[in-house]
Amino acid sequence: MPTFRRLPKRGFSNAQFAKRYSVVNLSSLEERFDSGAHVTPQAMAEAGLIRNLRLPVKILGDGELTKKLIVDAAKFSKTAMEKIQASGGEARAS
Repeated sequence: MPTFRRLPKRGFSNAQFAKRYSVVNLSSLEERFDSGAHVTPQAMAEAGLIRNLRLPVKILGDGELTKKLIVDAAKFSKTAMEKIQASGGEARAS
């Protein structure tokens, strides 16, 4: 067995510094909220979309949005931002 395979692997990993998000899709917002609603992380937790309020929320653009919503979240994907604005809503990054 070569020496480099016998010795343990040690080194640096960026895993502990990775930014973690609670992820919510637009299709979930469409199902759980009425038109004109103000969607905050607290409202998403009450609706059962996220579990941990300590993690920042990221909105992804999976699904269609036909309702006019005002969405507050830490980050938005590009498609989510476009779909929210196309439906007449507002995407606020906090």
